[in-house]
Amino acid sequence: MQAALAQAKGEPLELVQVSTPRPGAGEVLVRVAASAVNPLDTKILAGLGDHARQPLPAILGMDMAGVVAAVGKDTTAFREGDAVYGMAGGVGGHPGSLAQFIAADARLLAHKPTNLTMREAAAVPLVFITAWEGLVDRAAVRAGQRVLVQGGAGGVGQMALQIASARGARTFGAGSPSARAAIERLGARFVDKAEAPAEVVARETGGEGFDIIFDTAGGASLDAAFLMVRRFGHVVSALGWGAHALAPLSFRAASYSGVFTLLPLLTGEGRTHHGEILAEAATLAEAGELAPALDPRRFTLGTVNDAYRAIETGAARGKLVVDLSEETGS
Repeated sequence: MQAALAQAKGEPLELVQVSTPRPGAGEVLVRVAASAVNPLDTKILAGLGDHARQPLPAILGMDMAGVVAAVGKDTTAFREGDAVYGMAGGVGGHPGSLAQFIAADARLLAHKPTNLTMREAAAVPLVFITAWEGLVDRAAVRAGQRVLVQGGAGGVGQMALQIASARGARTFGAGSPSARAAIERLGARFVDKAEAPAEVVARETGGEGFDIIFDTAGGASLDAAFLMVRRFGHVVSALGWGAHALAPLSFRAASYSGVFTLLPLLTGEGRTHHGEILAEAATLAEAGELAPALDPRRFTLGTVNDAYRAIETGAARGKLVVDLSEETGS
């Protein structure tokens, strides 16, 4: 089969021929139709993603959608011919989805939403799982709450706004002025990320603060979240890697949670839950409450380096997806 191989740090991906994997016990062999590109993929290739534990050479790519081509022993959740999607490899030493086939742990997969194309479905897993783990698993978002998503126009941010809205919360998205249209398209109220936290809290919450703040940017954005959460509220971050003063959070008797979406792939723990989360995503998508935003450009295994460059230069306008078969529109 063909695959895009990362041979060494900083080198372009190479189109190579490798052996088609065989599904082991609990696995399915998926004929990959589409594979999404995530910023972490480019960091791994650049040698900056040590937390992903993906030694090179390796086939990268975490998110994919495709069709089950074969079923391994003791696998009952899927049958040959099923359309599936998931975050199934590309880290932790597992071969990724930039290949014509991937042998995936069936627990990490779910049936593809019937109303999304393969391209659209491939764009969902990592960002949706991250958003769901933060808002639902950690913060237990519920109807009537004020939810602020920092970085609301990003991949995780857009998923978080849609999840919060579907669960009845009042949504707010912070970003630069150029992000306003994307945030408001999702029904959220736009907040300029450059505005002083006290001014945002006064205008948008009457001085009370937000019930939940999901920070997708880290750094100063996370520090600002500690100043804008309400008493007994909850701050969640997917990028809480820096040094931060917790006093503003403590003075509000608020709580903090971190999200590290790669753990099931790295440790084997919690894989079934990832499949369950993607089943929830399919339900929301089929109800018309979830839709990924895709960059309109098309890429193949032969031009995947162009997609990586678009990520690195900030030129992407939505999720970038690599087409691996002619089934991407179905």
